[in-house]
Amino acid sequence: MLKEKNALFTIGQFAALHEINKKTLMWYDEIGLLKPSCIKENGYRYYSYQQSAELETILMLRELNVSLEEIRKFMENRTIETFDCILQEKIAELKETIAHLRSVQKVLLNHRQDMETLRSLDLSSITLVEKQSRYLAAVHAAANASFDQAAELVIAETKKYQLRRLHDASYGAMLPVESIYQGRFSEYTALYIEMPCPVLKKGLYLQPAGTYLRAFCKGSWDQLPDKYREILAYAKQQGLTLHGCAYETGINELVIDSMEDYITQIEILVTPEVRQDR
Repeated sequence: MLKEKNALFTIGQFAALHEINKKTLMWYDEIGLLKPSCIKENGYRYYSYQQSAELETILMLRELNVSLEEIRKFMENRTIETFDCILQEKIAELKETIAHLRSVQKVLLNHRQDMETLRSLDLSSITLVEKQSRYLAAVHAAANASFDQAAELVIAETKKYQLRRLHDASYGAMLPVESIYQGRFSEYTALYIEMPCPVLKKGLYLQPAGTYLRAFCKGSWDQLPDKYREILAYAKQQGLTLHGCAYETGINELVIDSMEDYITQIEILVTPEVRQDR
């Protein structure tokens, strides 16, 4: 073992030992990041056994996307404090990346579920489904605001919660059930974007878990009032009371070219009617 620790490796051997390219070692030498232990008269570079730990440290930091300049400064002043600072920064970045990837995974799974639904979708059906709670970034939709203005507000709201891209979440509109019961089918109170895995939850709207009535409407949004009348008739027939808001979400925007093919999914929290004993 002592003999191995005193051994010198050629640049080829040292590169093979650490599974990297010789050109990488030559580059590190050129920029002063890791110089050979010695260069013999024939011009060949040789590395010592002790330099393995230095190289592995450099390779680990490169894998963590630490810049070469930052690595060079650290290698010139290797202390517990400087290494801990680098680790803390990279752990924070990795947590953010992991949270983002989980969000993307959830969105992709939702898209696949939507595609499966579309394959066998009966647009005339009204069903009851059990839903988990979910977090929404919602903004009030003023009656005199244009759709574009309201959309800008909800997009600005999501930036508070580290949503990187709009395609990372589904989005839609909220229509109060009071308006539905009164036949005012265009009095939307909010636009929302779902936050799949929110880093921050304070200030988000929590859509409650429960039994939801689910229906679909194909075509432009002016078709929605007729669908809501159909929903009211269904709820009355089934003895159901609507609660909260109707949540409208487009489920096929990624695969259509015309609003004639647009499908809006409507979900409304319901409970059985409470009957008064006479």
